[in-house]
Amino acid sequence: MLYGITAASAALLLTAVLAALLRVPALRAGIVDRRRQRPLPVLGGAAVVAVTCLVAWAGEWTRVAPLGDGVGRLLVAAAAVAALGLVADVWRLRARVLVAGTTVAAAFVVPYDETGFWGGVLAVGWIVFASLAYRGLDHADGLAGTVGVVTAFGAGACAAAEVMDGLAVLLSVFAAALTGFLMHNWFPARVGLGACGSLFTGFLLSAAAVFTRAGYGLGASAGVLFCLGAVAAADFLLVVLARALGRRPLLRRGPDHVGHRLRRFGLTPPGAVVLLGAGSFSAVLVGVLVHTGWTGDGAVLWVAGGALFVVLVLLRVPAQAARRDTSTQVSGHLRVRNG
Repeated sequence: MLYGITAASAALLLTAVLAALLRVPALRAGIVDRRRQRPLPVLGGAAVVAVTCLVAWAGEWTRVAPLGDGVGRLLVAAAAVAALGLVADVWRLRARVLVAGTTVAAAFVVPYDETGFWGGVLAVGWIVFASLAYRGLDHADGLAGTVGVVTAFGAGACAAAEVMDGLAVLLSVFAAALTGFLMHNWFPARVGLGACGSLFTGFLLSAAAVFTRAGYGLGASAGVLFCLGAVAAADFLLVVLARALGRRPLLRRGPDHVGHRLRRFGLTPPGAVVLLGAGSFSAVLVGVLVHTGWTGDGAVLWVAGGALFVVLVLLRVPAQAARRDTSTQVSGHLRVRNG
């Protein structure tokens, strides 16, 4: 318990400092996200990955908090996916390369002896889907980090219920590292996650959830996994449907994500993130309660129905106007700061 608190505190402080230190080198090297209205340095994700791995390795090396069977392999695979994402941040890799690399990494971490072959195949598909969904969720300041922190605590609670102490500590360290990163990523963001941090976040959280549900029934496990990733899944579904209905290329970037559309209702960027964070907390709470047996599997249907309702409502909201609103808010903020 004491080590967990110490490790989490160290992860928070180290990430906050490292993310700040990496900001200027990222700007000078041009490692930025040009999807935004202004170039945003994206080495904040590298800071989250480095600190999470460092603190987790320290616990394993000292044997104070050993990771446990398979968890070390999970962390190595997540770090490999993060490295691939870092290459994408620097040299702009094609999306299919990211998908292929994430698939290979996921195939190495799934516990097939507990999931079975076909269950393992579905688990690999879920991990890849969640990783890419978090990549898409990183479209607004503070959003991917906030949802990631909430989900990490939920997945950690599930791991603790399964007496997977090493995995629970790893997730608490990761949640603390993301919190330190959020000190610089809240609107208006000074650093971003980039492909490195967002793929690492999605991969680590989804793979950890798969570990906690290994050995349970496929249907019930699918429900819990969906609850733990409901916001990212809803955003992914919204984008796919919107681009399919509008006959736009699926991989082309655009202001049609959930955060963009929510701002059409008059929400500020931080307000949209808080609302989605609250939605994520509600869904994750249901997932934890179902996993621990405090409520029945039917509660998952409420989460699925709510997510589908939100997607259908937001589909009717014009996406392009969100870009104008965002541009106005950012330029107005810059005028205030420069004035």
